[in-house]
Amino acid sequence: MRSAAGEATRPDIRLVPPVAWSEVGADAGYRRARLVTLTALAIMFVSSAAMPAIGLGVEQRLPWRILGAAGIAVFTAGLGWALWSEFRPGRSDRTRRRASIAFVAASVASVPLVGPLGAESGAWASWAWLGAAVVGAIPLLAHGMPAAVVVVVLSVAVSAGVAWANGGGVVEYVVITAGIGTSLALINGLQIGLWRLVVQARDARDALARLAAAEERLRFARDVHDLLGHDLSVIALKAELAKRLAPVDPERTGEQAAEIQRLAASALAQVRQAVHGYRAVDLRDQLSAVEHVLRSAGVHCVVRLPGSDLPGEASHLVPVLREATTNMLRHSRAQHCTIDVDVTPGEVRMVVTNDGVAERAPDRYSHGLRGLSDRLAEVGGTVSADARPGTFTLTATVPVPA
Repeated sequence: MRSAAGEATRPDIRLVPPVAWSEVGADAGYRRARLVTLTALAIMFVSSAAMPAIGLGVEQRLPWRILGAAGIAVFTAGLGWALWSEFRPGRSDRTRRRASIAFVAASVASVPLVGPLGAESGAWASWAWLGAAVVGAIPLLAHGMPAAVVVVVLSVAVSAGVAWANGGGVVEYVVITAGIGTSLALINGLQIGLWRLVVQARDARDALARLAAAEERLRFARDVHDLLGHDLSVIALKAELAKRLAPVDPERTGEQAAEIQRLAASALAQVRQAVHGYRAVDLRDQLSAVEHVLRSAGVHCVVRLPGSDLPGEASHLVPVLREATTNMLRHSRAQHCTIDVDVTPGEVRMVVTNDGVAERAPDRYSHGLRGLSDRLAEVGGTVSADARPGTFTLTATVPVPA
């Protein structure tokens, strides 16, 4: 950029690095959501798949008891793979399709193996319960109402066929497969639908973070171009002039070389100033970002700041804030957090307190605190930690010149 007088002015090159969700607790929150959903679905599916096992107790024929146990095992393995493929980190559509195909194959294989189990004299409708599990797995297998209807119709038809072929009650089989299966499908569909919303929200946040970083890089590149473009153009012109004058006028060539040196030194100084301003992070902006992330992670956060402007030395507290927030969300179960920043004559003090003390709280010799202490010691600052029953407090100070 150029002022009206033609002098270069340094643009406002300053970046407030976003607090990435993945860095300060998104992974922990994502894992918790995955674990809760997976556990709920596993209990539901295991319960429905365990019902056919009752037929093993009522079946009097040993060969069918063995075959039935094998069929239930194959079915359960296929169902488990389909369930895990939905919640596996880094899952792909190809893996999900393979797991779905394997589950369908396991369901088909279970028909001749489990169908006769307990069906003699109507003792137990073993395969009807497997059919209910198949219908309950519709949210995992089918996308769209037509596919879901096809799965329901086929499962009910197979269940009725198994009952007819083995002398069981057709109505009983159909009611179990259709009624229990539909109820399972509705409950599991809600769980899986909510899970997929969580995944979409995380992917959207990651995409927005990448977009923000790309836009910031472009802005910084434009500012650097505005800052150096004119000086570099002048240097190029003067270097060309010096090249032409060298054979005929050594004195003027020396003057041009000296001017090139001055311009290069000036440009270098401006770049250093720009990078210094770029790296300086405003503590207020960072506190606002941290407060937003903590609340998104379910932590009630209260930030208290002085009414006056913070001195520039407060930016040295940003690494402490990031470390405290990361540890809070990754290594504790905090529900409440307070961040107090005070400016007193001679220093800036920040106190971060949370109620999520980990089972093994960091001691004063831990690597994170030691690294922060060493970093603040370079500017005369201090870091201290205090772990008490129910609370963990991190205090950091940096001096402020009078």
